[in-house]
Amino acid sequence: MMESVGFISICLLALLGLMVLVQLYYIFGVFGKIAFYKPQPSLKKETEPLSVIIAARNELDNLQKNLVSILEQDYPDFEVIVVNHCSWDSSQAYLEELQTQYKHLKVSQLLEQEKYPTGKKFALTIGIKAAKNDLLIFTDADCVPHSNQWLRHMQSRFISGKDIVLGFSPYKKYKGLLNLYIRFETLMTALFYFSATLMGRAFMGVGRNMAYKKDLFFKHKGFAGHQHIMSGDDDLFVNAAATKHNVAIDIHPESFVYTEPKRNYAAWSRQKSRHMTTGKFYKKTDKRWLGWYYTSQMLFYVLISSILIGFPLLWPVVASIYAIRFISQEVVFYMAAQKFKCTGILWFIPLLDLMYVFYLLIFGTKGLFTRNSSNW
Repeated sequence: MMESVGFISICLLALLGLMVLVQLYYIFGVFGKIAFYKPQPSLKKETEPLSVIIAARNELDNLQKNLVSILEQDYPDFEVIVVNHCSWDSSQAYLEELQTQYKHLKVSQLLEQEKYPTGKKFALTIGIKAAKNDLLIFTDADCVPHSNQWLRHMQSRFISGKDIVLGFSPYKKYKGLLNLYIRFETLMTALFYFSATLMGRAFMGVGRNMAYKKDLFFKHKGFAGHQHIMSGDDDLFVNAAATKHNVAIDIHPESFVYTEPKRNYAAWSRQKSRHMTTGKFYKKTDKRWLGWYYTSQMLFYVLISSILIGFPLLWPVVASIYAIRFISQEVVFYMAAQKFKCTGILWFIPLLDLMYVFYLLIFGTKGLFTRNSSNW
């Protein structure tokens, strides 16, 4: 009996050690890419005309709060195209009024057709077709640039060979655990997609702050490959169009675009349920690459819990293993969080990291079995 217990404890420790090694690979080998990245100065001095595209549905309040800051960017030649997507509030009247003051504001109004409902991808496609410039920058109505230099920074990354530029869009800070977790999950997402890009394997971007060339959009037939999927106008397009060399990043604080977070669990849950349905449509290599991290993180906590419950004598060993991962995580995450201006959340890493496991388990599983439609 004692021999059996000893064998089980050795197996559990060995498996835990393996999971920690996998985690350390991602912490240093992957997340370390962005954590220790030294941003280059703007490489492109000259400016090119560009088009900002926003798809908005019943976003009057957000348009009133945020649109002027986009229209008043310090940039010599740009247009802002707002696709008013089947809104029934007063968005159209407000946009038409704003057009009298800002001549570079264009408005495309889509009307609801019960027989032929359209989603956000259709609205964005209308905006892209209406754009007169090749450089397209995307954001949402509930987003506001951190500075009036946003367009200059994003455009400056379109050096030779770059067709896509990925920016950072943090959520605004409010009190409460939900907001704290939302900002942590945003940091985790940023760690993955910025690091992956620096490794030459870009797999996603965030539509609240990203840019690409119009000819790239049509070269890949727009959203045709995933038009039937409700979300994914950002990450699924990048997943299909990105190559090893055609994606750049911009993480200068002046290029940040801040977003209004969900303020209650029900609204956030609906949002994440929709977002998590897209991951299953990534390339197989990307799904495996992400899956190794998620699986090793979940097993890390399962194995620690099992050993703590069943083998009290191994508590000091487990504590040492946890400390190695925790310290490694804090060091790398701190370096990255400095760049993303969110170091305050690192005080709560033990709690947030554990919450992230349950988030992946609940919403990841839900995403696998949820049918994704093309409605907004």
